[in-house]
Amino acid sequence: FSVAQYCFEEFLSLRQYQVLKNTELPKVLEQEVSKEVYDKSQEYGRAKAKFGFVKGLWGQIQNVAFIHYDVLPKLWSWTGDLLLRFAPARFTGEISHSIVFVLSFILIQQALSLPANIYHTFVLEERFGFNKQTPKLFITDMIKSNLLTFVLVPPVLAGFLAIVKKTGNQFVTYLWMFTAVIQMFMITVYPIVILPLFNKLSPLEEGKLKTDTEALAKKLNFPLHELFVIDGSKRSAHSNAYFFGLPWKKHIVIYDTLIEKSKEEEVVAVLAHELGHWSLGHTTRLFGISQASDTLVQVFSQCY
Repeated sequence: FSVAQYCFEEFLSLRQYQVLKNTELPKVLEQEVSKEVYDKSQEYGRAKAKFGFVKGLWGQIQNVAFIHYDVLPKLWSWTGDLLLRFAPARFTGEISHSIVFVLSFILIQQALSLPANIYHTFVLEERFGFNKQTPKLFITDMIKSNLLTFVLVPPVLAGFLAIVKKTGNQFVTYLWMFTAVIQMFMITVYPIVILPLFNKLSPLEEGKLKTDTEALAKKLNFPLHELFVIDGSKRSAHSNAYFFGLPWKKHIVIYDTLIEKSKEEEVVAVLAHELGHWSLGHTTRLFGISQASDTLVQVFSQCY
């Protein structure tokens, strides 16, 4: 199944690669983009696609190797031996073992993906002038990410396994409730606690952009609370914008690179695209689909 999925996804990528080889500027873009910019964009797309082929093949080799050589069962046994040998008796149970196992697996995956991440950042993105990240910042981000993983994964996984142990055949119902609460918690906490560890958010200055954005939000009845600018330029020259927050209190974040490279009306157009997702309920629908799929799992588990 893993190989079949890989082959299907690579087939789609190859089809898309043929589109990226087009050299003729589409008519719809003739008045918007120069031939030079279009050619550069196509070249960047092809470079990313080639990198994706290599990365995908490396990932598939890992998947097959992990299955063929029973890597996960062996890792489970190894982490259990470590706990028995070095940990106090109260930390050698199933939950502690599972936490050490999962964290070990995450570190192994990170080590295996590190060469590709380094190449993507310091070779591919650098070649096209997008990378602004220094090796020091790259390492710092990796350390921070690992620390967050070691802080957040243990309590979540412990809660997950405790529910399974205590609720018997009804565990799927309680896990569904647990994961829904965790999702809502992370949506609330991420921009307040986690995001500031990596980026700085500053209030958008008074001016035409702020006025036009507030007018757009009012027109769509978007519950805008604050407008922020994020220092995305410390890592990349790419630009973007997004919103976050609870349904009744939203915040819009604009990358400083988007403001620097675009006119006010162009930035507002990007924001209109993002707010369109909200207006059409895409985020809510995806969340609902996710919960519905969990419910189906619950029904099948109880039936069989």
